[in-house]
Amino acid sequence: MIAKQETLNLSPYMALYDLLIPKDNMLRQINELVDFSFILEELQSKYCLDNGRNAIPPIRMFKYLLLKAIHDLSDADLVERSKYDMSFKYFLDMAPEDDVIDSSSLTKFRRLRLQDMNLLDVLIQKTVEIALEKGLLLSKIVIVDATHTKARYNQKSPKEFLQEKSKNVRKAVYQLNKEMVGKFPTKPISNEITEELDYCRQVVEIVETQSKVAQIPAVKEKLNVLKEVMDDYENQLSYSNDPDARVGHKSADSSFFGFKTHLAMSDERIITAAVVTTGEKSDGAYLQELIEKTRATGMLVDQVIGDTAYSGKENLDYAKAEQLQLISKLHPVITNGSGQRKIEFDYNKDAQRFVCPAGHLATHKRRTGKKSANQSLTFHFDIENCKVCPMREGCYKEGAKSKTYNVTIQSTTHQTQAAFQETAEFKELAKNRYKIEAKNSELKNPHGFKTAKSAGLFGMEIQGATTIFVVNLKRIMKLLNAKE
Repeated sequence: MIAKQETLNLSPYMALYDLLIPKDNMLRQINELVDFSFILEELQSKYCLDNGRNAIPPIRMFKYLLLKAIHDLSDADLVERSKYDMSFKYFLDMAPEDDVIDSSSLTKFRRLRLQDMNLLDVLIQKTVEIALEKGLLLSKIVIVDATHTKARYNQKSPKEFLQEKSKNVRKAVYQLNKEMVGKFPTKPISNEITEELDYCRQVVEIVETQSKVAQIPAVKEKLNVLKEVMDDYENQLSYSNDPDARVGHKSADSSFFGFKTHLAMSDERIITAAVVTTGEKSDGAYLQELIEKTRATGMLVDQVIGDTAYSGKENLDYAKAEQLQLISKLHPVITNGSGQRKIEFDYNKDAQRFVCPAGHLATHKRRTGKKSANQSLTFHFDIENCKVCPMREGCYKEGAKSKTYNVTIQSTTHQTQAAFQETAEFKELAKNRYKIEAKNSELKNPHGFKTAKSAGLFGMEIQGATTIFVVNLKRIMKLLNAKE
């Protein structure tokens, strides 16, 4: 049950915050900038209002998730730090002497309260509203791109992944306490995951009961990661049971296992829309959705800047119909011409090859036809994958010895765009695309968006929502400080 109104905190120690938390502290600035009551309004339907014990305030639980995104901590380490970090307690609207939550409450909050909330759109909408109210969004330009996030569980066997995390714990212990060498049990030699889990439990127990360094952060953080991984495996949240993480391609020779976040960002570097997908999805397919979501926030859009992945014919037609200038350089492989195919393959601009609907990347390509006429590119796929593919009907002919996908190169199909991209205006606007690359880097490095913190598309959406919310608020505060 949640209270129908907020209670006034009458702690005699509240004045400590005025002494300990400076005016320029980021968490203080966020508290002053954002009215978090919108979270209570969004989550009221998830709680009972007149029955049961009082729940932890939803706004406080949400703020815990924001702190997790700001500082890239595990649940256990986040709660531990909130015991003694006064800036955390201030941000969480707690009195200095208040007890903190149990870390398991965060897991329950994510799973039970945030389902079906569409948190990603809600939080982006809120930050864009703030930016518009403060007069910070003046341009009518959005920049689009996609950034990839590796799945929490790599394409390793469960045993290999647990071995890696338990090894990290042992290594951290040995570096600080050499007396522990030889005190851990013998590592299992079978491939049974149950034996590896038992071994990890023994490692945790020995570190916590026999080691003198269990509470040192360098050890405790790695121990908490091992515990979370063990818990995920026991609750069937490992990557092998994750139906969402997929293989995507960064180039013809490199790939990743995980998810993609498709982003739209204003020229002022505030993210205005996002769509989280599995890793194999094509960047260009989400342009229209990003533009529509951006406009739904109240921002006006006249120009869209993107790389070659967004210059497909559908996007060019959409831009024309919506009276948008699409600053996206054409690629001869994307200009497919007017030929109709029963099954459309997606073009991966990083690998410069097509990907079939099942996610398989072409192995190689070759150019055919006379130079004086329209030429075509033929993409070859691994026929062994096609033979066992669950989507082979209508795509693979039984008994075929090869699988190819042909694309006609017709530069005349997009003459208007081809002419536009040679103008000084196009070239000048295209220079702004670097801004979203920097934003991708900011999401990944300080805020941990490089790797998923949980399994599944829903967990990735929660991570994306909180991380983008934090990054947008930081940008808004920076712009406001620059105006003063």
